[in-house]
Amino acid sequence: MNVKVVSTNRKARFEYFVSDTYEAGLVLKGTEIKSIRQGKMSLQEAYVRTDGEEAWLVGAHIAPYEQASTAQHNPTRDRKLLLHKKEIRQLWNAVRIKGMTIVPLRVYLKAGRAKLEIGVARGKKQYDKRESIKERDIQRESSRRGGDF
Repeated sequence: MNVKVVSTNRKARFEYFVSDTYEAGLVLKGTEIKSIRQGKMSLQEAYVRTDGEEAWLVGAHIAPYEQASTAQHNPTRDRKLLLHKKEIRQLWNAVRIKGMTIVPLRVYLKAGRAKLEIGVARGKKQYDKRESIKERDIQRESSRRGGDF
């Protein structure tokens, strides 16, 4: 299937241990989807909130569409996520465990529709982050040397 990645939350995998991932649809307005197709979306400050009935993407920034007239959207409004009831219940149960949260990982276009990949995650401690940096540096060095160690 033809998938075009629009925006990734690169910090999410550094800040959290991601255990489960889900694919969710987004309820968008016309100017929002046009702006997403241009790649003008950011997930830096975004998170997912759920109440057991519905799930919402909070804090994601979609830039205003420049060619639109006066009917512009609010760039940081809350957007409803389209998930099955069973998935929402699983997310709700996971979040009630202490230290677990739902983080948006990436936004992509799949068959013309905007999809959001979200993950159930647990926050990393400072020493875990140092370990991630060390592993990344080792990978970088091995790729420079052609894999010889």
